[in-house]
Amino acid sequence: MKPMEEVKVSTLYFVDDGTVPNHPSLPVLIYHRVFDSHEHFEKTITSNQWGNTWTGGVFSYHHYHSNAHETLLVIRGDADLLIGGRNGSTINVTFGDVLILPAGTGHKLLNASHDFTVIGAYPHGQSFDICTGDKNHRIQEIMNIKNVPLPETDPIWGEQGPLQLHWH
Repeated sequence: MKPMEEVKVSTLYFVDDGTVPNHPSLPVLIYHRVFDSHEHFEKTITSNQWGNTWTGGVFSYHHYHSNAHETLLVIRGDADLLIGGRNGSTINVTFGDVLILPAGTGHKLLNASHDFTVIGAYPHGQSFDICTGDKNHRIQEIMNIKNVPLPETDPIWGEQGPLQLHWH
């Protein structure tokens, strides 16, 4: 893992597009090429109090989580993701990148290499819902997003990570 001061951090803000609420105040964080080799990815995030981990891909439809923040660590391959809903931004992620998505942030897989794989995790192992912008649930989902507590730690660097700077 690279030292924190050597990692480029990008921030992206998105507004509610009428279907995907996104987060009203927190930016998406992208840590570029944090990892150079196949290290103990899961151990890194679980030791920083992010859990309920899973390994796989990203859904190919717009979705978001109204009750949890999410981190995605790219552990193989590369992909283009649409972040922020239909009017969002297309970003390319590759091995070693880390995304931190605040609750409500839309994300969707556009295309990927055959081996694209991420590890997903949530602060304190929170359970997460999968929302697709159903108008019948919108008011409750927006209330959920506003009530998700801020993580106490950065998924990669714990108490000293960039998340603390950008989200607190």
